[in-house]
Amino acid sequence: MRRNDRATLHTKLGLSLGAATIVAVAMFAVKVKAQTSGEGLPNLEARVEPLRPGVTESQVLAELAAHNEARKAALHDYAVLRTYQVVDLKGKVHAEKLGRMEFLSPDKKTFTVTSESGSGVVRNMALNPLIKSEVEAAAGKEHHDSAISADNYSLNLLGEQQVGPYRCFVAEARPKRQDKYLFEGKLWIDADDYSVVRIEGHPAKKLSFWIQRADFVRQYQKIDGFWLPQKDQTLVQVRLYGKKVLTIDHRGYVVNAGQSKDARAIVPEAGIALTSSR
Repeated sequence: MRRNDRATLHTKLGLSLGAATIVAVAMFAVKVKAQTSGEGLPNLEARVEPLRPGVTESQVLAELAAHNEARKAALHDYAVLRTYQVVDLKGKVHAEKLGRMEFLSPDKKTFTVTSESGSGVVRNMALNPLIKSEVEAAAGKEHHDSAISADNYSLNLLGEQQVGPYRCFVAEARPKRQDKYLFEGKLWIDADDYSVVRIEGHPAKKLSFWIQRADFVRQYQKIDGFWLPQKDQTLVQVRLYGKKVLTIDHRGYVVNAGQSKDARAIVPEAGIALTSSR
C-alpha cells in the first residue's frame, strides 16, 4: 500500500472511530437522564458552603424520586429547538445539526431536522445515531435502569453551593455497580424542590478501548415550573482522533401547549422527521 493510501486510510479510520466514540459517550449521557468537569468544560466559581442541619442522603434520594414521579405526571408535552455540534478544542466546528425535538407523553419523541453542515461522516456516524437513540429510548426500545435512585446510587452530601439564582445541595454520586449507563461524579440539587440542576461526571464503566477519557456536564433550566436540559457538553479523547467536544444547546421551549399552533410554529415546518412511539 502506498504512503498516501495509508495516510488516507488512517484519517478515515480516525474519523470513523472518533465519530463512533462520540456517539457512544453521548448516548450514555442521554440514558442517565438527569446529568467532574474536565479540560475545556465549564467550572462553577462559587465555593461550597456547609450543609444546613437535618439534611440526609436518604432524604434527598427519596425527594428526588418523588419529584421525578410528579414531573412525569405533569409534563404532557414540550417542543424545543436543538443545536448539535462537534467541535475541537480550538473551536472549529466539524459537524452541526439543527432541528426541533417534540415530546408527547408518555413515550413519543419526534425530531425534525431544519439544517445541517460540516462533516457528513461525523453527522452520519455520531449525530444521527445519537438523535435516533433518544427517540427510541423515549419509546422504551432501549430501556436501561439509569435513574438517579437508591437502587443505582449512593450519595455523599458535600455541602451547598449557589448555581445562578438557585441554592443547591452538592452531592458526590457513587454508582452501586459498574454499568456503562451509570455515572460517577457530582450532582447539584435544588434545595427548594429537590430537582437536579446540574450534573458533572464520567461513565462508571470504561466504554471501549478507544476512549481514553470521557467527561460530561449537563446544565438544566427551569421553564414553566419544569426543570429541562439547557446545555450538554461531552469532552472525549479518542485514540487516533484526539480531543473533541460534543455540545447540545436547548432553547425556545414550549411546554404543555398540546397541539396548539404555537407549539408547531416555533421553527419552520421543514426537514426530515424521526419519530418513535410504542
